[in-house]
Amino acid sequence: MIRMVSGKKKFSDNPVVSIVIPTFNSEKILPLCLQSIKDQTYPNIEVIVIDNYSRDDTAQIAKKFGTRLLLLASERSSARNLGAKEAQGSFIFFLDSDMELTPTVVEECISVCLHKSVDAVNVYEVSVGGGFIAECRKIEREMRIGSNVSEAPRFFRREVFDSVDGYDENLVSGEDFDLRRRIEDAGYRIGRCKAEIRHHEGEMSMRRLVLRFYYYGKSLPSFLKKNPSFAMKTSSPVHIMKNLGLMRKRPIPFVCLIAMKLIEYMAYLVGILA
Repeated sequence: MIRMVSGKKKFSDNPVVSIVIPTFNSEKILPLCLQSIKDQTYPNIEVIVIDNYSRDDTAQIAKKFGTRLLLLASERSSARNLGAKEAQGSFIFFLDSDMELTPTVVEECISVCLHKSVDAVNVYEVSVGGGFIAECRKIEREMRIGSNVSEAPRFFRREVFDSVDGYDENLVSGEDFDLRRRIEDAGYRIGRCKAEIRHHEGEMSMRRLVLRFYYYGKSLPSFLKKNPSFAMKTSSPVHIMKNLGLMRKRPIPFVCLIAMKLIEYMAYLVGILA
């Protein structure tokens, strides 16, 4: 049952949702993320920021918004697990600092879990950024909507996340897909909400993308060794092949996307070899 309280919807048992955000030098984008959480239609939320000893004003911004601030020098999997360990909520929602929630995301995730007996929720991400490359990234995300192997949940029932031991802290890339596989193997259900996350990726450049994929590639062998068949499915360009019709509608961005994916695979390979 849902009823209105002070202009916001409230579920009868009003479970706490803990939002965990790893940060590092995030002063430019973190205020937008935290404000979007503050503007959620669901009222009972706590926010935990796990900061990797930022050298800018990230920590001060987190305190200004009233979040719980923890410091940890680590990759994001360890930061997320620490946040989950410290969380008070019955549900845990993992965000990145460059993400902005549309107003009903948390409410819809709660509704899906409670009313459809779902244990984790996929939330669609819309790429927001400047330049032609950002447009290509946006097209690729659109192609992945509803794919069984291209999306990983961010919203979890607390007991489900704990039961599979959270994120694998030995993984830097693919950790979200590894978690998804273990959740599904344990027999839990993954659902979807209609509300969106806006992923602000800034002014995109090929150099920035290559460096990112190279960094992920260096740790990719660990993911491949642990999840060989699943890794092949998540990295496969099948979603592009299934959308060749877009070439007629948006030929230039589509061709750019194919070129970008080739460069991405090459950067991954160089990272693996390194």
